[in-house]
Amino acid sequence: MDIEVLFAAVGVRRLDVALPWYRRVFDREPDIVPNDDEVMWHVTDAGWLYIVRDEERAGRGLVTLCVRDLDAFVAAAADRGVQGHPIVSVGDAGREANFPDPDGNLISFIEVANAADA
Repeated sequence: MDIEVLFAAVGVRRLDVALPWYRRVFDREPDIVPNDDEVMWHVTDAGWLYIVRDEERAGRGLVTLCVRDLDAFVAAAADRGVQGHPIVSVGDAGREANFPDPDGNLISFIEVANAADA
């Protein structure tokens, strides 16, 4: 199976409430607004995160995004008014900080040590 692109969705109750929070997380406007019920950010070469108005699924999402420098990301997010949980270690080579969105979906940012550094 050759997967070329990943689209990960997070359901929210109200797009008008969720959108400002995600704008602050990504520090930019969405890359695509295909309709009144969803917006999308291109987060990596072949990966997209989109939020979609979906009351049944709202608050039950979990998405993990890997960043190069978790400390810098958390500090920058805090400067933009986005507070997450404290950074915690995950195993021997990882760290994470979880950020609940306004609906309670968990957006987790992780940093994984480079295998070459170990």
